[in-house]
This record gives sequence, structure tokens and C-alpha cells, in this order.
Amino acid sequence: MLDLVTRRGFITLSDLAEAVQVSESTLRRDLDHWDHKGLIKRIHGGAMFVGEGAMLPALEDRTSSQIAEKRLIARAAAARIRDGDAILLDGGTTTLEVARWLVGRAVQIVTNSLPIANLFASSHETDLVMLGGYVYPKTGVALGPLTVRMMEDIHVHQTIMSVGGITTKGLFNSNLLLVETERAMMRCADEVVVVADHTKIGRQALAFLCELSAVDMLIVDRDVTPEQAAIIDHAEVRVLLAGLTGDGQAEEGFHA
Repeated sequence: MLDLVTRRGFITLSDLAEAVQVSESTLRRDLDHWDHKGLIKRIHGGAMFVGEGAMLPALEDRTSSQIAEKRLIARAAAARIRDGDAILLDGGTTTLEVARWLVGRAVQIVTNSLPIANLFASSHETDLVMLGGYVYPKTGVALGPLTVRMMEDIHVHQTIMSVGGITTKGLFNSNLLLVETERAMMRCADEVVVVADHTKIGRQALAFLCELSAVDMLIVDRDVTPEQAAIIDHAEVRVLLAGLTGDGQAEEGFHA
């Protein structure tokens, strides 16, 4: 049972009962036991894995790291957004910075992040759609089947996501349930944009999201090393280097 919950990230009670061939009442007792141990989280209709290595770092623990780089990346990402665009913003510290650049603009924001939604909740200029679902502890991000289901009828111009790591294998994040939600976000968009500071390149996290070529643009800061550039240079993805050049603009590619 634990193996199934761990591998899938989330599983419904009925699917779990069918897989292990025991009654749902027996499963409920077992799930309550492992929930008490802290290895899974019992949520309505099933269970999700939150064991060691699967927990998302708390938002407040990540906000202060590489803050200058994140703000430059966010500025570059926001500059590509036109008034009237519909934008889906994933939860995360870098996407939160993107959201701050969009406050007061005439755009439509779709998000699963409570901190991001809070920025636009009282805005008269911005339309806000909040994705519901299980809200992950400490991060304020909605994840799981309910969140995915809400996105079935949503279409946006851009999905802007953050990631936990980028390697030659592709993009990674720190939670199995999070990557399933992010894959649904990718399917909603005309263009998928990943915002990540240079420290994420060469780092691998727990859960594989997708190959780098599956996204349309990667926006990073200018502190990318030659070794880090080599990791993503072979992938079929546009790279935007965020940071001030002589004319104050971001530039594409690693030639700069």
C-alpha cells in the first residue's frame, strides 16, 4: 500500500482497494495509521505521499535565496506578457515575483497559489481565477486531482512555472503530486515558460517533470556558468538571459 502511494503521489481509496484486494474499511484504518506516522496524508477520497524527501520546502524558507536574481528573472518574464493575456502562474518564489510585476495590469491570472492569488484578490484591473484542491502545508499551493480537474476547461496564453532542478535529463521538482499538477498546467497553455535561477541548473530533485525540450522558453539569470550552459545548450528550448545589459534589456542565448 505504501509503495503504491509513494510511486503515484496520490491514489484514490477505490483504486487502492482494488490494487491490494482488501476492503476500503480496512484500508482506512491502515491509512490513518500511516497518516499518524507522517508518511502519508489522508485527504478526501484517498491519500497522498508526504514522506521523507517528498515535502515541499516552506515558502518562507525559499523566499530569501537568490532574491536579486529572481526579481530580474521575474521582470523579464513579465515584460513578455501583453495586456489582455491570460496567464497561469504556478506556485513558487520566482513566480510570486512575476506576479508582483503584474499587479495593476489588465491581465487574467489563473493560479493554484494562495500567496499569488492574495496579490490580485482586490484588484479592479486584473481578473483572477483560483484553482482549488488540496492545499499543501506551509506553501499555500493547491495540488492533486481536484486542481487538475479544474484545468480541463481552462486555456491560457502562457503557463509560467518554477522548478526544483534542471539536468540533461530534463526538469525536476520536489514532490510527485506537484509534477502531475504542473503537467496539467502545461497542457493548458499556448506557451510554457520556466523561470529558474542559475542555482537550479545541474541540480536534480525527487520527481521528474518533463524533458527540457517540452517547454518553450527558459528564463534564467546571467550568472549561468559555462558548465551549466552546456547542460541546457543542446536542448531545443529558447533561453532568455535576465539581467541588465547596456540597453537595459534581457537577451536570448548564451552568447552574451
